Amino acid sequence: MVAIKASRAFTNRPKIAKVEGAYHGVYDYAEVSQAPRPETWGSIDRPESVPLVHGTPASALGDVVIIPFNDPERAIAILDRHADDLACVLLDLMPHRVGLKPADPDFVTVIREWATRNGSLLVLDEVITFRTEHGGLQSRYDVTPDLTAIGKMIGGGFPVGAVVGRSEVMEVLNPRAKRVLFPHSGTFSANPISTTAGLVAMELFDEAAVARLNALADRAMKGIEAAIAESGVPACVTGGGSMFRVHMKPQPPRNFRESYLTPEENIRLKALLEHMFAEGFILINTCSATLSTPMTESEIDQLVAAFGRGFEKMAAGV
Repeated sequence: MVAIKASRAFTNRPKIAKVEGAYHGVYDYAEVSQAPRPETWGSIDRPESVPLVHGTPASALGDVVIIPFNDPERAIAILDRHADDLACVLLDLMPHRVGLKPADPDFVTVIREWATRNGSLLVLDEVITFRTEHGGLQSRYDVTPDLTAIGKMIGGGFPVGAVVGRSEVMEVLNPRAKRVLFPHSGTFSANPISTTAGLVAMELFDEAAVARLNALADRAMKGIEAAIAESGVPACVTGGGSMFRVHMKPQPPRNFRESYLTPEENIRLKALLEHMFAEGFILINTCSATLSTPMTESEIDQLVAAFGRGFEKMAAGV
């Protein structure tokens, strides 16, 4: 929310663009088209802005432009139609609800170049993906955003959020400026418990810790892929860093529409989640997982074995 409002304050433009299906919090504008359905999402060339919450103002929908993930040609064509009004393009480099697949480098580069060329800002949402690299997932890409939103792990388990970026953009938040373009304060601002826990967490989450955790995730993904191949069930794994997601689809989805579950896939996914819960593993309802630093190869191998038994049950029709 702060990054979006700062983008508007800096550019003096009302609209934002975001990827279809991506989650960016509960702000009216950020949650548009977070969960569209086939009957509401419209044409792939002109995606509809679909409300998530009943009663969302029509004015909010009108100020959000929806683009498809990893489809540079279509995305640019859509952005061009709103070029003069867009304050920013909001982008998660590996959006969980879109499929937890890293963005193609070409897609990110094209979006960065378009924003620069048209006076818009590129805002990266690294609330979830910051954990994937010591410098965040953006360090894998040859782009520099104008603003970055981070949270979750930087609070060491406590609620926290932060926005960082170019000094001239951040200046809109400067309370000592002659004219403050974006006055900002809040009940949870600079919470001492969150900031203290976050500092300790960040000191411990050094490059060695990131590399070890990412290696464990790679071990898990390869093990799950082998279990899928051995069972013959139509499934696949996506992810990056220390996160992964299991799909009930034979090929990794490239965007939200491809990751959307059919009724049959939804039944199989729920059965797998129930199996994993019975085995002692709790995964969220998309069958996604994030690893943590106390984990070792032993826990990973137990996880892979549990997935393997689940796929065997599916193959046997149990």
